[in-house]
Amino acid sequence: MRARSLSLAASAAALVLLQPGLAAAADDPSTTVTYTVTSGALTMSAPATADLGSGAPGTTVSAPIGAVTVIDNRALASASWTVTAAETDFANGPSTIPATDATYSVGTVTTTGTITATPTNVTLSTSSQTVLTGSDGVGDNTASWDPTVAVSVPAGTVSGPYTGTLTQSVA
Repeated sequence: MRARSLSLAASAAALVLLQPGLAAAADDPSTTVTYTVTSGALTMSAPATADLGSGAPGTTVSAPIGAVTVIDNRALASASWTVTAAETDFANGPSTIPATDATYSVGTVTTTGTITATPTNVTLSTSSQTVLTGSDGVGDNTASWDPTVAVSVPAGTVSGPYTGTLTQSVA
């Protein structure tokens, strides 16, 4: 019985080897197939304007400024990036409110791909400060958040519209 099972298995194996296309003959041509994975850039998008509303001297005005997104299309085996933010002083003619009277709160970060996003809430200043880091990334990835900017309006502030420039960048 054992010899018959081995003979049957050997016959089946021989049939498989004789099937057309399953075994390559010495004169069959072969083709080496190659391709290149291209990479893109590390970019960031943010709203062009944001309105925090209004408030009296001695209060805080605050609002989300809109979606900010980092897009990392560099296709790296070990991707990382850092987002920074800096604010100019807020001006209304000769009256100003220092940038340091404002805060930046990252809020919830949504990611795609493989990346670990770590937020840091900061008191803004005219110098760039880290607000979000991406680490342990692999390949393409994105991170999106809707930060809240809050400004403590000093008690002696002159009324009127104040404008400052929030600069966010990624590297």
